[in-house]
Amino acid sequence: MTLTDSVTVIAGLLVAATLMLLTVFARLYRKAGPHEALVVYGFRGTRIVKGRGTVIFPMVENWHELSLELMSFDVAPEQNLYTRQGVAVTVEAVSQIKVKSDPESILTAAEQFLTKTDEERQGLIRLVMEGHLRGIIGQLTVEEIVKQPEMVGDRMRATCADDMSKMGLEVISFTIKEVRDQNEYITNMGRPDIARIKRDADVAAAEAERDTAIKRAEAQRAAAVAKAQADQERVAAETLSQAKQAEAQRDLDVKKASFLELVKKQQAQADKAYEIQTNVMQQQVVAEQVKVQQVQKEQEIKVQEAEIQRREKELVATVLKQAEIERRRIETLAAAEKQRLIAEAEGHADATRTQGEAEAEIIFKKGEAEAKAMNVKAEAYQEWNQAAVVDRLISGMPEVVRALASPLANVDKITIVSTGDGGAAGMNKVTGDITKIAAQIPALFETLSGMQMSELFAKIRTIGDQNAPAQTLPPSTARS
Repeated sequence: MTLTDSVTVIAGLLVAATLMLLTVFARLYRKAGPHEALVVYGFRGTRIVKGRGTVIFPMVENWHELSLELMSFDVAPEQNLYTRQGVAVTVEAVSQIKVKSDPESILTAAEQFLTKTDEERQGLIRLVMEGHLRGIIGQLTVEEIVKQPEMVGDRMRATCADDMSKMGLEVISFTIKEVRDQNEYITNMGRPDIARIKRDADVAAAEAERDTAIKRAEAQRAAAVAKAQADQERVAAETLSQAKQAEAQRDLDVKKASFLELVKKQQAQADKAYEIQTNVMQQQVVAEQVKVQQVQKEQEIKVQEAEIQRREKELVATVLKQAEIERRRIETLAAAEKQRLIAEAEGHADATRTQGEAEAEIIFKKGEAEAKAMNVKAEAYQEWNQAAVVDRLISGMPEVVRALASPLANVDKITIVSTGDGGAAGMNKVTGDITKIAAQIPALFETLSGMQMSELFAKIRTIGDQNAPAQTLPPSTARS
């Protein structure tokens, strides 16, 4: 074996020995957390390790863990607890207890509970708590227990403090969960208050409703008053606005009328000025035209005078003999024309005389025929009786009435106003007037003919009288 191999083996053995020592030391080292305490006892005596670690030698030392955590359990005695009034009640509470953190309390708790289980430890503590609770309940009334649970908890903590301290414990909190009884004392205890509270609530509700109704009525009245005032103000404002609008409209109409009058005056003046200017210009134009025509006439006269002089000279110079011959020819033609016109006039006169004689003969024949016709009519009229005359008069009456009413056909519109005096009104008045007009026809006939209707009918033979002499009617009656 070389030296190097020997060193290597020695080094390995040293490392292994070191690891073994560290493993053994780690197994011997115990650590205590902040929620627990280690109770170490042995050849070095009893010591408390909390929040740190320590080495525990085997065979000469031993250790146990003691929890410092909070313990919470129910305190509910199975038997009824009697109050100062002798009322049996059942109380259920919950308590939180822990081991004190100082070494003396930890040692005391270790002496009391180190080898006991959690159930055994809680049973011992519960018995102590129930005994103190029974004593405290016996000193209080039901009302105090029910209404002042904090006071019960404070008394429990104060009363149990000494006993818990002797066991190395402390009471963190004690709270009453429930208080009940079999005789319904607690239930009935609140009824007067409930009734009073209910009564007060009803009274308060009634008062609130009353106040609400009053406030509502006042609000409605105020709203009605405000609305009425607002309506009055609105009506006043509308009236004022309408008055202002009417005044503005009136002023506008007045201004429009004045402007329109001014415009019409200006227009009339402008039209009149235009007409005057037009007439002036027309007169000027006419004057200029007259001047132009005058100048033209003067020039024409001058031209004609010159032409006459030229013609005279020409006639004197060239056609004097021809003019004499032409004069003779014209005289001869005039004499011939005179004879022709005399012959034509005589022919026309004879024709006119012949035509007049023919027309006179026609008129004579026509008059003779009409006279004969009138004689025939007269003879026929002499044979008429009263019925024929009446029929003739009545049959001719529509034509007379139509002639009388013909002016109404030219009327576009008739407005009838009735005064309500009881007489005829409306179209009845119009037709009544037409009827009255028609009734005046006999009087018109008598006025035009100069003969009374009674005299006419007296001269006409009656109906059925064949032998009565027929009197000749006047010509005017026969023609009608």
